[in-house]
Amino acid sequence: MDKLRLQAQYRKILQVYPQLFNYSERKELKNLLLKYYTGSIMNQNHKGLSIADKLSVVEIILNEIGLGKSAVISVLLHDLVESKLLTIEQVDSKFKTQAGTIIQGILRVRELYQRNTSLETENFRKLLLTFAEDIRVILIIIAEQLQVMRTLDCIPEQNRQSIARECSFLYAPLAHRMGLYAIKTELEDLSLKHTNREIYREIAHKLNETKRQRDKYIDEFIAPLKEKLSEPGYKFEIKGRTKSIHSIYNKIKKQNTPFESIYDLFAIRIIFDVSPEKEKAACWQAYSIVADMYQPNPKRLRDWLSIPKSNGYESLHTTVLGPQGKWVEVQIRTVRMNEVAEKGLAAHWKYKGIKGESGMDDWLKNIREILENPALNAIDFMDEFKLNLYDKEVFVFTPTGDLHKLPKGATVLDFAFSIHTGLGSKCVGAKVNGKNMPIKYVLNNGDQVEVLTSPTQKPNPAWLHLVSTSKAKNKIRQALKEVEYKDAEIGREIVVRRFKNWKIELDEGKISKLAKKKGFKTVSDFYQEIAHDKLDVLEVRHAYTDLDKKETLNEQPESRSAESFSKEATSTENFGKDDVLLIDQNLKNIDFKLSKCCNPIYGDDVFGFVSVTGGIKIHRNNCPNAPQMIARFGYRIVNARWSGKSVGSQYPITLYIVGHDDIGIVTNITSLISKEKDITLRSISINSNVGLFQGNLTIMVSDTKDLEGILKKLRQVKGVKSISRS
Repeated sequence: MDKLRLQAQYRKILQVYPQLFNYSERKELKNLLLKYYTGSIMNQNHKGLSIADKLSVVEIILNEIGLGKSAVISVLLHDLVESKLLTIEQVDSKFKTQAGTIIQGILRVRELYQRNTSLETENFRKLLLTFAEDIRVILIIIAEQLQVMRTLDCIPEQNRQSIARECSFLYAPLAHRMGLYAIKTELEDLSLKHTNREIYREIAHKLNETKRQRDKYIDEFIAPLKEKLSEPGYKFEIKGRTKSIHSIYNKIKKQNTPFESIYDLFAIRIIFDVSPEKEKAACWQAYSIVADMYQPNPKRLRDWLSIPKSNGYESLHTTVLGPQGKWVEVQIRTVRMNEVAEKGLAAHWKYKGIKGESGMDDWLKNIREILENPALNAIDFMDEFKLNLYDKEVFVFTPTGDLHKLPKGATVLDFAFSIHTGLGSKCVGAKVNGKNMPIKYVLNNGDQVEVLTSPTQKPNPAWLHLVSTSKAKNKIRQALKEVEYKDAEIGREIVVRRFKNWKIELDEGKISKLAKKKGFKTVSDFYQEIAHDKLDVLEVRHAYTDLDKKETLNEQPESRSAESFSKEATSTENFGKDDVLLIDQNLKNIDFKLSKCCNPIYGDDVFGFVSVTGGIKIHRNNCPNAPQMIARFGYRIVNARWSGKSVGSQYPITLYIVGHDDIGIVTNITSLISKEKDITLRSISINSNVGLFQGNLTIMVSDTKDLEGILKKLRQVKGVKSISRS
């Protein structure tokens, strides 16, 4: 049955894309797939994708991304290349493709996943190096991730959280950067579905409840527009779409407002089918008609027609006041622009010659610069990469009229480094639109900038806080490292010379111990302090000679200390038996604290995070900080679960509550809580506004069972519209 389903799926792809392969290629591919399917090589890859899943990935890259034959062959046959059943040369020869670079890229990504299923930052650095070789590797990996997320319910529960968080932190932003807005939205929604099921279900339920009203409103808004837009004679279509659950959730968090108060739950999209030379005229004419019919909000006009985003996105967005006084977002674009918005880079290739790919080439060049900087530590690296994922931009001009694109928030110093490293290093300010401005001046769209320099200027650590681009930060760090290296060399020369005068033999091992004893992270920092006269060499001499005297004495007590610690650990009171939290491999007596950022309680799904002090902080799986911690510090994550019973312990929980501002509702809420046997009210804060009240309750509960019980009762209080855990 599975084989028949597989053949049907394969035939469907060939029917939709008959030009993809010729007859002999189809036959060859079918034989290879059946051989693969029957188990002559491993049936699953690093993501747990079966051959049926791979065919689904092929459908995604063809239908939703728009890649072609080379990408399809790479997805289907890279396992055979890895298993030595085929060579890359044979693949290219049999199917007349240039799939070699893509297959090699996929295999390198797979190797990284086999080493560690969690994408730690250093692995991620290597992953990006692979991506930068052929951009189609990025698109294929995104397609694979989408298929994994669509079938995540089939994956064991213990793996779902990390996969969903990794998707939210890495792959959704990456899809956004590639211009794949539809895929990015789906990845975000699916990630939220598995990391915060309660919120996801609540928003989905409310959207479903209000669907009929929204559809009716959209029809009312569109009807008169259609009539007016028909007059210029352009072929067009109008459709309304509801915003994604993830984007609505972000609005609820950002605006600190309930679902009911979010006004822009949907957007209207006008799509023209016109030739390239008429695109801008049609879009601006449509904007004029919309603005005549409905009052526009001038602060919400977004013009990506004149200067498209760096990932190729082109559209005209405006927000207008529609019927019943509701704000409505209207997006105006053409069929070509819409396809670019849905399929990103692949659509650029299809429309070659119109708005080329230079923006993406610049982005990849920028990523390579980050990757090639060995001085960048893992945390800084992740920060710099994320800076390059998002594409809010400003456009500024040189005195000769050359256009430069920089991230929003970029300063004069960023601009100087974007032109040349030497110019940035000597920058003392700039003339912006003819006026003298400091290096920290934040650039605006349309500024004309002339960089001013001084031969005596050099970078200093404060500059890192004045720039926002990764290139500027990298170059400043490199310059500072060079200065630090020179200072350390000077400091070492001072120590060597003085020790030689004192006839003391210098042992680098002892110097290293001395540096650590004095609290320096590195020997280099130690030598720099000497070079800056912040550490006296005489003091170093005394500490160095004392080290010889104390070394022998310290060995024995340290040995006894370790032994006594071990005995104490095994003979401590039987705390382990009553331990309600099991960490990692059932470790007991581990020092842990419950994190304040998400306030986990007994019964929550949790994980442990090893802190710099050596203890472990416990976080909820859906903690808002979890994706960042796991992506940056995957090696410090440990499994944790509740055990036994929560006896005598109480945990603080903050509840966010929204309701009608009726007389006595607060009294009803507090009265209800006071009657609960094992729940106490710690604090309450309520604000009222235009008939609605919203606020926070902090209560003490024993476990999630008690929490669910009180939530159920509070929702039944007359006037309460929604209540959720913060």
